[in-house]
Amino acid sequence: MEFEPVIGLEIHAELQTRSKMFCACPVVDSTTAEPNRYVCPVCAGMPGTLPVPNQRAIEWTILTGLALNCEIAEYSLFYRKNYFYPDLPSEYQRSMYDYPLCLNGYLEIDTPEGTKRVRIRRVHIEEDTGKLLHVGGATLVDFNRAGVPLMEIVTEPDMHSVEEVKAFAIALRTLLRYLRVNSGDMEKGVIRFEANVSVRPKGETRLGTRTEIKNLNSFRALVRAVEYEIRRQIEIVRAGGQVEQETMGWDEARGVTVPQRGKEHAHDYRYFPEPDIPPLAISREWVERIRAMLPELPRARRERFEREYGLTRYEADLLTEDHAVADYFEEAVRHARQGDPPLEPRTLATWITGELFRLMNEAGVEIGEVRVPPTALVDLIRTVQRGEINLNTGKMVLREAFETGEAPRRIVEARGLTQIRDVEALRAIVLRVIEENPREVESYLRGKEGVLKWFVGQVMRATRGQADPQRVNELVREALEARRSAGPS
Repeated sequence: MEFEPVIGLEIHAELQTRSKMFCACPVVDSTTAEPNRYVCPVCAGMPGTLPVPNQRAIEWTILTGLALNCEIAEYSLFYRKNYFYPDLPSEYQRSMYDYPLCLNGYLEIDTPEGTKRVRIRRVHIEEDTGKLLHVGGATLVDFNRAGVPLMEIVTEPDMHSVEEVKAFAIALRTLLRYLRVNSGDMEKGVIRFEANVSVRPKGETRLGTRTEIKNLNSFRALVRAVEYEIRRQIEIVRAGGQVEQETMGWDEARGVTVPQRGKEHAHDYRYFPEPDIPPLAISREWVERIRAMLPELPRARRERFEREYGLTRYEADLLTEDHAVADYFEEAVRHARQGDPPLEPRTLATWITGELFRLMNEAGVEIGEVRVPPTALVDLIRTVQRGEINLNTGKMVLREAFETGEAPRRIVEARGLTQIRDVEALRAIVLRVIEENPREVESYLRGKEGVLKWFVGQVMRATRGQADPQRVNELVREALEARRSAGPS
């Protein structure tokens, strides 16, 4: 019997607001800040304190809902979700239950079978919990993160493979970064995935019993956990067993899901309306003001890059995955269209996705930290295109500019890297190298064609890389063939 996995995701994304959801405490990096430094009576859950909702967090949640093609509610309400856990100081979480901000949306993803629409059930906002630190035999709690605005996005169970799950996760992270509501830094836990997984016989329409895998904070963990859970459930069903509905954790070291607790239901949380926060009335005028904040979204920008700049799908994907990279590329295009010679956008795309990305990966930096502005990169490429320096020298200059922040033109001038363009001077160097290496000349004349490349390398070394390799190749071949025509001396 063949089985079909059925997968839905719940995504928790911290919003990059300046202050927390219900108080004025600043939002800080909980991985580096001094523990329990940014806490007040409100986010510490002290009795008698009154929460005040963060308007910017609400607006950014609505903005995300609009980007996900959701209906925006006219009325929303905060609830208290009650459960005891040591990182939740009030013993309840302020969240949304029956009245979320956004409903019935979708996000389109690319699959091998074409475009697929994954439905979004709801987008709402809540407060994050604190952070537990396990040290030796003790557990410590840091409340810096408690109360940080946390947006929850819940999909319908529309995905049926790990490939679709990964495509959705990447597309959503890219979208949130474009909206600038979340940094997407998964290593710091600012975006976390939970996967609801079930299996059923192929062709069946009823859903099987699902399990929920909690707190997956990397694409690799998400894919591996879902893959393992699908296999585990299929093995249980094939053996005649019954999958139990429960919450699972992911053991990265062992590569297995592990039971944590029985799956809770809504009544287990004893939801009731938050008495200290009045209902939210969301006017259509407010929604339209937020809609006006929407930037060009990743999918639309990718399609425009293909159409307007003649890029391949692969190039457009690489350049639009990060909005800052896309901005860098477009600024380079604007500069490249002015001056002589004008540069093709695909030439810029090749340099950015090739040499520049390689340097960024080696240094572990993002485009905002790169010290070569788009205008300087364009000027460097022009220098190569005009034949003032060769391609290899251009790559070397880019590396030095990347590392030092020095303008490429100054590096070329200071190091005397301008390409030798005097053909007679270059021919003299070629002839000198040939005269100094009679044994290699004989090898070439006996038919060892590969020696030609060796001679080219020697000339390039003699010119400190300032010669045009193609011209050197022509001159070396010309000189060697002249020796062949002359015969034995």
